[in-house]
Amino acid sequence: MMLNQTMVFLILGMVIPVVIGTFPGKSKISYLHEQEIELRLKQLNKPAIKSIHSPDGDIIDCVWIYNQPSFDHPLFKNHTIQMRPKSNSIRDKTGGNKTDIIHQLWRTKGECPKNTIPIRRRTRDDLLRSDSIENYGRKSPPPTIYHTDAAQPEEVHEHTCVHVDYGQFHGSKSRISIWKPNVVRTREFSLAQTWVVNGDWDTGLNSLESGWQILHALYGDKNPRLFAYWTGDTYRETGCYNLDCPGFVQVSRHISLGAALNTFSTYNGEQYDFLLTIEKDQETGLWWLKFETYLIGYWPSFIVPKLAVSARKIAWGGEIVYYTRGQGTHTLTQMGSGHFAEKGFRKAAYFNSLEYIDTSNYPITPSPQHLQATVTRPECYNLMVGSSQRWGTYFFYGGPGRNPQCP
Repeated sequence: MMLNQTMVFLILGMVIPVVIGTFPGKSKISYLHEQEIELRLKQLNKPAIKSIHSPDGDIIDCVWIYNQPSFDHPLFKNHTIQMRPKSNSIRDKTGGNKTDIIHQLWRTKGECPKNTIPIRRRTRDDLLRSDSIENYGRKSPPPTIYHTDAAQPEEVHEHTCVHVDYGQFHGSKSRISIWKPNVVRTREFSLAQTWVVNGDWDTGLNSLESGWQILHALYGDKNPRLFAYWTGDTYRETGCYNLDCPGFVQVSRHISLGAALNTFSTYNGEQYDFLLTIEKDQETGLWWLKFETYLIGYWPSFIVPKLAVSARKIAWGGEIVYYTRGQGTHTLTQMGSGHFAEKGFRKAAYFNSLEYIDTSNYPITPSPQHLQATVTRPECYNLMVGSSQRWGTYFFYGGPGRNPQCP
């Protein structure tokens, strides 16, 4: 999730748990470590009014809306949940009828009652895959991580993104195609997302992010999952994925952040996408996240103070991360469909209907000529921007990773 010095994004690392004591044929994790795990799970997993067993193995807990993680933080002590935006520009576009398509696997097995929200239950294995039990769900602190030809860091991020910059924006809209790219190793990931950003790298980047991702280190499988992320200080001390820390306030009982999507596109087959919107409510300063017509919830401006007035940059695109492990060869982890942008529709992944939202909360379609592109390794992953009457401004993106031109 790095676009330039303003947008550098990291992913969770992983360490092997400390093992003490040796027994014939087995190892024993320290008792104190186990206590720490149990305590953290109690903090993360709130009491459920109802639990739903998803076909992919997840357990979705229906938690009373005022018992969600954000209310563990003192800043939310007197917070009253806003169930809908106050600005007509957001509220009127949500529509009265929800789509009939079930967008997440867990919904095939039930739904959460009114006044509850669905939260994916975290497990012991989830914590053990994390680099830190306490910092589970957060990205690593930022070292020097940019890919350059001169000196590759151990953790390498590749991007194919477009963005508008140095403006005043109240949000982002786009349709994002869903794929299931091959992700080779546990710590590697592949994603497609939008970024809403203000601030800078040195003094504190504020960023709101959402899209789909495949991240085994966080979720324990390789399914494409809907996610959200935020940071108020360049990924140092604040922010997290989904509802893994106080910050994002969820209102929807229909969508679970971090849960698997039930459909994805296939090469030369059916194509699936979803409309994703991040938009600021002018009256309240809340940044609302919408999946299709579902209002999932919001980020209050006080957790991202540099976004209190507006965003400076809006970006859309794909990203992968891999680890060189001293071998110097590129990963086989795919981005998008795993095919280059020039393959086009039904073969390459895409974003279409790109819009940024101005300070009057009016959606504006940027022309291809006004978009700036970031492609870190075009021989590994690339993009092609275009426009049409049906799709508005769009781009195809992605690639296979290592290939004869990307050794």
